[in-house]
Amino acid sequence: MFGFLKRRRRARIQAQPFPPAWLAIIQRNVPMFARLLEADRDELLRRVLVFVAEKNFEGAGGLAMTDEVRVTIAAQACILLLRLDDDDYYPRLRSIVVYPSAYKVPREERAGEIVREHDAVHLGESWGHGAVVLSWNSARHGAADPRDGKNVILHEFAHQLDQEDGAADGTPELERLAFYAPWARVLSEHYLALRKAARTGRKTLLDQYGATNEAEFFAVASECFFERPVQLRTRHPELYDELSSYYGQDPAGAATPA
Repeated sequence: MFGFLKRRRRARIQAQPFPPAWLAIIQRNVPMFARLLEADRDELLRRVLVFVAEKNFEGAGGLAMTDEVRVTIAAQACILLLRLDDDDYYPRLRSIVVYPSAYKVPREERAGEIVREHDAVHLGESWGHGAVVLSWNSARHGAADPRDGKNVILHEFAHQLDQEDGAADGTPELERLAFYAPWARVLSEHYLALRKAARTGRKTLLDQYGATNEAEFFAVASECFFERPVQLRTRHPELYDELSSYYGQDPAGAATPA
């Protein structure tokens, strides 16, 4: 019954005309939107309506929450969802907390009995218990250049997809059991190669922050998949294919002139 009511509520939301002011925000702030196929652009707008209606946006650190902030974040978060299950709107996510710029998070480091407290500077975080935290300045600038391979919104929402099964391990919920073995092989090979490159100082297409752990590797690879798809397909075709199979999208094909 709950699923039926949820689908009916979402259908009503999606039947509403998309606000022209919101479309202008997406066209201005999310240049990746122009690279989508027309059918995907229409689907993205429908998903943005639901996302904004269902998620709670909170300004922090003095940020005044506006439609520009909501819609810019929602559009990019929903790009990841375009071909995923219709019921998949980051079900664990309740709130998106947005700071004006990079923000500080208290941290403790222990060395034996010695505890050192310090502030870590963050651009974004994804919490498994219902929140994404973003720096608006970083989010806006990351979206402005859709080919630099760096996008904090795509990164943190990829973490949300990874965390849907309760574990931040670089493996989101895949459609079929048979998909897990090739995913594990390909992602592990590329993760270990990135770690080796980071140790030896070799330049890489993938941001070397992805060498931190498997969860960060998936988030970094997702950023690259959507922002630098042609380069990723050329240099890491197996990794591109796994991500393309998972997301159900072929951004390299869309980016290649006919």
